[in-house]
Amino acid sequence: MSSENNMPKEEGLDHSLKLLKEGYQFIINRRHTMQSNVFETKLLGDKAICLSGSEAAKIFYDNDKFKREGAAPKPVEKTLFGEGGVQGLDGLAHKHRKAMFMSLMSKDDLAEIRRLTKKYWEQAAQDWESREEIVLYQEVKKIITRVACEWTGVPLEEDEVDHRADQLSEMFEKPAEVGLSHFKGWRARSKAEDWIEELVKEVRNHDREVDRYRALYAFSWHKDHEDQLLDESVVAVEILNLLRPMVAISIYIAFTALAVHQYPEKVKALESGDEDQLQYFIQEVRRYYPFFPFTVAIVKENFTWDGYKFEEGTMTLLDLYGTNHHPDDWENPNRFEPERFKEWDGSPFDFIPQGGGEFDIGHRCAGEWITIDIMKESLDYLVNHLTYSMPEQDLSFSMTEIPTIPESRIIMRDIKRKQ
Repeated sequence: MSSENNMPKEEGLDHSLKLLKEGYQFIINRRHTMQSNVFETKLLGDKAICLSGSEAAKIFYDNDKFKREGAAPKPVEKTLFGEGGVQGLDGLAHKHRKAMFMSLMSKDDLAEIRRLTKKYWEQAAQDWESREEIVLYQEVKKIITRVACEWTGVPLEEDEVDHRADQLSEMFEKPAEVGLSHFKGWRARSKAEDWIEELVKEVRNHDREVDRYRALYAFSWHKDHEDQLLDESVVAVEILNLLRPMVAISIYIAFTALAVHQYPEKVKALESGDEDQLQYFIQEVRRYYPFFPFTVAIVKENFTWDGYKFEEGTMTLLDLYGTNHHPDDWENPNRFEPERFKEWDGSPFDFIPQGGGEFDIGHRCAGEWITIDIMKESLDYLVNHLTYSMPEQDLSFSMTEIPTIPESRIIMRDIKRKQ
């Protein structure tokens, strides 16, 4: 029988406000002061355990020890994930639903993602040439909204692109805030679910013809592990679980443009368009810059790990940003070094910008390959197909706002396409 140790514990009644104030640094700060990759705190009035590092991630993604159902705080569920979506499922239901998403990740599907990304970058660049300046983050949200809708088979008229891009981005830009920002996110999700649910009804009633190989058709007719069609509202949630995170890649592309600007010596290797070099660079962007700070699960049943007792029902946070910068897993973690990915072994537990674990049976984001392909195509276009200047601007980003984005959203001027 394994011996038990006293888990390091943060004293105090509740630390939810500190989490909001400290953002991405909340778990890292306590990891340093407590000299531990695991500690106990109080969040939302209840005991919570925080974990960091690849060894902790291995435990966190053990489906026998943790469950996701009921783990996400309601404000986050209502704006970011939607109710009834794959992120909140466990066991056979999760495996079956996850397979629905993974069926879209064939080589041909991902090649289509890259083709569409290049198509809409080129279309946007033609427009930018006639403008004095653009705000890249705002423009890329529109590019990816077009990509996402065409790839999923969701119809999108030209005059609604701006509206849908704003609607989808409001779900992830302030998912956990209280007050007006949260209300805007909740309202955007509610309206978006109504939009997609109406399309699902039209597909099922045969009032709308859609490509049977696109997600809108496939999800509309998907049957769950009990051989029942998904409720129309759940189909809408899951279609949005493709559209929303695809548009959220705009954050990564803003950071990609920032990295191109801040590390020009690393850009020279990209000028040949070499696939490996593009991959190394965007993976380092995903590791180095902050995206979402942590993910949440609930202890499924009592167990002991590393001498510490985990009690059934305890909310547990895994530090995504901190694990990607953990000195036990990464050499010089606070340096931007794309070349580190030449030697990376592909572990599903030390590099977890969008969650960890295995794709097929675990909770690793099914859309990670989509993220990589959109980012690679976008990076190649920025470096090898455009010339532009960047005026003086505020390129800083907050470590307390979740998610964070460069303050200026990346202002670009004098844009020209290379011949």
